[in-house]
Amino acid sequence: MTDLAVDCGQLLDGTGTDPITDARLLVADGRIEDVGTQESVALPDDVEHVRHPDETVIPGLIDAHLHLVGTRSMDPFDWVQTPPTQGAARATADLRRLLGAGFTTVRDVGSPTGIGLRNAVDEGVISGPRIFTSGKTISQTAGHGDAHYLPHQWVREQDERGTSSLADGPHECRKEARKRIRDGADLIKIMTTGGVLSEKDAPHQTQFTDDEISAIVEEAHRVDIPVASHAQGSEGIHIALENGVDTIEHGFWVTEEVIEAFHRTGATFVPTLAIMHRICEEGDEHGVPEYGLEKARNAREAHFESIERAYEADVPIALGTDFLGPELVPHGENALEAELLVEEIGMDESDAIRAATGTAARTVPTDDVGTLEPDNWADLVVLDEDPLDDISALRNIRTVYKGGDEVSL
Repeated sequence: MTDLAVDCGQLLDGTGTDPITDARLLVADGRIEDVGTQESVALPDDVEHVRHPDETVIPGLIDAHLHLVGTRSMDPFDWVQTPPTQGAARATADLRRLLGAGFTTVRDVGSPTGIGLRNAVDEGVISGPRIFTSGKTISQTAGHGDAHYLPHQWVREQDERGTSSLADGPHECRKEARKRIRDGADLIKIMTTGGVLSEKDAPHQTQFTDDEISAIVEEAHRVDIPVASHAQGSEGIHIALENGVDTIEHGFWVTEEVIEAFHRTGATFVPTLAIMHRICEEGDEHGVPEYGLEKARNAREAHFESIERAYEADVPIALGTDFLGPELVPHGENALEAELLVEEIGMDESDAIRAATGTAARTVPTDDVGTLEPDNWADLVVLDEDPLDDISALRNIRTVYKGGDEVSL
């Protein structure tokens, strides 16, 4: 039975098709029952009827790369000094901010608290977006997920802290993948290159061998779980794609060979411009270590050029911020990524919206979010202004619905 009818001046369904003018969307039991023009979709009797004649409705936004760790500092020692329970409590506040910013689905790609937060949201104990989480990531020793500045044995023993577990060799990698599956992770996140905020490696350096990556991918795909790879250098990106990962995170050096691999494998690219932009522009004011500032600034031009190259080649690009929670990269400002896709990469506004909705939905193991189509969850955002005219309209939110229920902003 229809519960809700939403009329609006314009509706963008997240698929990239033309907007629907004078649109109507019907909701039944939290899911979309029908969508079309007000002429083509009849208004049922005795239904809550909400009218937004001058507003634009879009699907609930998706951040396909963030961390629900509740950190409030870019200091690399922050996670050591902060009790995990305090981080989880802060993350609940971050979840409310994300909902208020129109993000009704998020993909948490590395946190010790993501699985518990997801379960609490699903139970209705706390308010938040739909969470798809990797739990802790899997890294090689001395890899991007290793805390290089701390004693090795201490790092290996910190099951309740940090965002990564260490594994070396195919057997350990396979075991760690199985542990994530046992924990109830929705996806698995690995590291196949060095990174910006890891002290003793570099973005172009490869990490994990073919055998290690394929062992993790095999275990994940056996139970229909996707694999995301932190991969910045071209060789590490290519190795990850050739071994079957489903998404590439960051992608600083995307070559023509890498683009061919994207097309051949059908993988999705999550470039995370926002954190690079913020680190390069303001990182020194917020405690980002000097090694991180130097690596980010050295890679920035190549990173942005790689995203342009991938966009021009029709590689699927999903919105992801890599935001963590501190003032430099706070949850709630995640729409910055869409603005950068338009302003820095030259992406069309409609493509940026699709990156934040329909394409971002490719990164999570479900087929009922990201687009306003029948049988999908009725997750939608009402905007005061037209994002096709100005992408910053994504910040001017009138109303958010999750599962057909209005969210208190």
